Amino acid sequence: MVKVAVAQMVSGEVLADNLATVALLAQEAAAASVSLLLLPENFALLDSKALISLAEEEARAGIIQKTISDLAKQYGLWIIAGSVPLLSPSGTKVYASCLVFNQAGVQVGRYDKVHLFDVDVDDAHSSYRESDFIEAGKQPVVVESPFGRIGLSICYDVRFPEHYQKLRALGADIIVVPSAFTYVTGEAHWEVLLRARAIETQCYVLAANQGGKHSETRSSWGHSMVVDPWGDVLALKTSMGSGLVLAEIDMSTLHKRRKAMPVMQHRAQAGF
Repeated sequence: MVKVAVAQMVSGEVLADNLATVALLAQEAAAASVSLLLLPENFALLDSKALISLAEEEARAGIIQKTISDLAKQYGLWIIAGSVPLLSPSGTKVYASCLVFNQAGVQVGRYDKVHLFDVDVDDAHSSYRESDFIEAGKQPVVVESPFGRIGLSICYDVRFPEHYQKLRALGADIIVVPSAFTYVTGEAHWEVLLRARAIETQCYVLAANQGGKHSETRSSWGHSMVVDPWGDVLALKTSMGSGLVLAEIDMSTLHKRRKAMPVMQHRAQAGF
């Protein structure tokens, strides 16, 4: 059994305030004897227009990465930093990078968000165009850990089941979905998408969402949760605002489910 925590936040436009919240959540996770902490997408800053300048500052000083590394080492936690803006080679856009730090504060994994949220939503913000600021990644990533193999994804990826089949094929046992799902799309699809991805891949799914009002035009759905390989929601944050969702995951349960219903074997037999 491994105790995990997913962190829900309401990140704003002030980096120092957001990182202070992360520090409090890490302290709370450690006090609860958590081994793995997942942070949401855009935990350090939820301000698309400032992503490039933040990435430039991160390239110079590495404040975000140093903060997460120090917290991981201080509390003996594995911390998955939902998304950090890192400059792309062009210098005019960023990668939305999910970074994995082990309990010694060493970065042991990085995934650059593949699917970019270029959509129109019936809310006050109306239009979302991540590709204006973000360069798409190319590769799925699975990271080895003491808790099992962790498949990395970010937010809008969850609408693309083939991405998660690739993670399972790479050996994923746990899949993380750090997110900033809008209120409108989250209310409609958040839970059903997460449960579907867990059922299809027979993985634990850890989903850390932004949850609350960020500005006059932008609100996130929240409802951060942990889902087991059978699709059952083990833990859920029903209220808005910052806080942790705690759950225990059991690899023996996962292996039991996979043995009883060997869907990957059946996919291979069918030629998929």
